[in-house]
Amino acid sequence: MAEIKAAGGAASARLLDATKEAQVHEVINSIHADHGAIHAFVNAVGITGPTGIAAHLLKTEDFVNVFNVNLFSAIYMNAAVLPHMIKAEYGRIMHVASISGKDGNPNMAPYSTSKAAMIGFVKATAKEVATKGVTINSIAPAVVRSPINENTPEEVMKYMISRIPMGRIGEASEAGEMIAFVVSPACSFTTGFVFDLSGGRATY
Repeated sequence: MAEIKAAGGAASARLLDATKEAQVHEVINSIHADHGAIHAFVNAVGITGPTGIAAHLLKTEDFVNVFNVNLFSAIYMNAAVLPHMIKAEYGRIMHVASISGKDGNPNMAPYSTSKAAMIGFVKATAKEVATKGVTINSIAPAVVRSPINENTPEEVMKYMISRIPMGRIGEASEAGEMIAFVVSPACSFTTGFVFDLSGGRATY
């Protein structure tokens, strides 16, 4: 935030539990009240959940916990921010999904399934507001250097990286550059789309 303010912009921060619908609405309404508009909204909330375990060995609770964070938070966010954007007849929404939501990662079923559901959610909701001046898109990163991967087992990381033709993980700055374009006014005729950020990866 210091960099934004130093450049002459305005910045503020809020702390919330994105799995609590009422909190999401309260915070987004507060942001709108403070800044007067929400032109772009980026949802990067996510957890990996259990890894290295086959789906049939997991408990239903394992799926529920991941879905609460990865999918239902996105549903709450859309519901909270869309009325402001529709009223303004302009808005850009970006949900961070995953390449595993398109291809599926073995032994990461809760994560892969939740991200696949998010992709379907993006495609459906984008069409619902396509004539309102609002776009809703997603990116599908492969492995990106970020806190979400700090607890991923080393053997799982090596396996996923081995499937990336570029032979490396992505950087957060690379994701940021793509997101910045997609939520900009320049990206005006694309909605309901999933942008790959995968180093050329096809399948795991």
